[in-house]
Amino acid sequence: MYNKKTIEDINVSGKKVLVRCDFNVPLDADKNITDETRINAALPTIRYLLDKGAAVILCSHLGRPKGEFNMKYSLAPVAKRLSEKLGFEVKLASDVIGESAKKLAAEVKPGEAILLENLRFHAEEEKNDPAFAKELASMADVFVNDAFGTAHRAHASTEGVTHYLPSVAGYLIGKELDVMGKALTNPVRPFVAILGGAKVKDKIGVITNLIDKVDALLIGGGMAYTFIKAQGYEIGQSLCDDSKIDYCKEMMEKAKANGVKLLLPVDTVCVKAFPDPIDAPVETAVYPVTNMPADMEGCDIGPETMKLFADAVKGSKTVVWNGPMGVFENPTLAAGTLAVAKAMAESEATTVIGGGDSAAAVQQMGLGDKMTHISTGGGASLEYLEGKELPGIAVIQNA
Repeated sequence: MYNKKTIEDINVSGKKVLVRCDFNVPLDADKNITDETRINAALPTIRYLLDKGAAVILCSHLGRPKGEFNMKYSLAPVAKRLSEKLGFEVKLASDVIGESAKKLAAEVKPGEAILLENLRFHAEEEKNDPAFAKELASMADVFVNDAFGTAHRAHASTEGVTHYLPSVAGYLIGKELDVMGKALTNPVRPFVAILGGAKVKDKIGVITNLIDKVDALLIGGGMAYTFIKAQGYEIGQSLCDDSKIDYCKEMMEKAKANGVKLLLPVDTVCVKAFPDPIDAPVETAVYPVTNMPADMEGCDIGPETMKLFADAVKGSKTVVWNGPMGVFENPTLAAGTLAVAKAMAESEATTVIGGGDSAAAVQQMGLGDKMTHISTGGGASLEYLEGKELPGIAVIQNA
C-alpha cells in the first residue's frame, strides 16, 4: 500500500530534524503519566537520530486544549520523563513557534533534543494552516513523522510541514506500514480477521474492505447481534443497528459467494441489566444464539464461540484483530476477549492488533509482548484496515 522513505534512507548528521511524535499520554490529577507506552514507542527513532548526530526538535499534541494556551495540557511531564529516559535534559519551549521555540531550536546541538510546547495550543495546527506549518518547518532541515496515531488527519504538523521540508517516516510508522501493510496486501494464508466492538456502522468500511481479502472473518462484540438478527433470530435487549440488517445479509451472502468463512457467535453470555458502573458485579447466563431470552442482553461471546474462534486462530498464518468480543471493562464479561487474546498469543501466526480497545485489552491482560505487532493508532489503524489513504503518510517521500 505504501513504500516510504524512512530515517535510514537519509543523512541526518549535523542537521536539525523536526520529529512529530505521539506523546498524547494519559495523566492523573497530579499530572503524573499513567501509561508511558507512547513515550517508549518513540525512543528508537529519537535515539537513532541522536546517535547519527542530528539536533532533534520534538513536537506533539496532548489532549484537546481547543487552540488555546492551557497549561493543564502542557507537555512538561513528557519533557521530564524524556530527560530521565534519554539521560540528558530535554528542554521544553514555552511556546510552539514563538520566541522560546525559535531560540531553543537555534541553540540545540547535534546529539541533543528539545521539545516544543503542545501543538494544539494553536488552532492553526488542526486547520492545517500553511503559515503555521511554514513557521514550524523553518526551524529544521528535515521532517520525520513518527506519529501513526494522527496519520489519518491532515494537520499542520503531519501534512503541512511536508510542503517545506524533505520528509521521511520514523521507525514506528515504518513498522506500522511494514507489518500492517503486509498483512493487508500480501498476507501469509490462511488469513483470519477478527472484528468486534459495539456498532456495525463503525466497522462497515473494514468489513467491506476485508471480506475480499480474508479466508475467514470472525465477528463478535455488540455488532454481532445485528448479524444474528439478520439471520432471523431473537436477540432480546442486545445492541442492534436495525438500519444495517440488510447490509449484514448482503455481507453474509458475499462471504458465501467468495468462499470466505464468516463465523458468528453460536452462544452468548447474557445479563438482565447492563452493569452500572461498568465494572460492577453482574449475574450472567449462557444461551445459544438461537434461543436468547427476550428480556436479556448479550454482553460477551459464550464458551462454545470462544472455542470456535480459538480454533480458527490456531489454523491461521496471519491474524488481524480490531475490537473486543464483549464488555471487556467488566471482569465477568471479559472472558471472550481474553480467550481471543490468549489464542493469538499462543499462535505461530503473524498477529496484528489494530489499535483502540483491542490494544488496551491485550495490554491489560499482560499479553502485549506475545503479539507480532500492536498498532499505536486507534482511528488511524481503523482507516488503514478500511483501505483508506492516510494523509499524514501519503505525503512522506516515496522510497
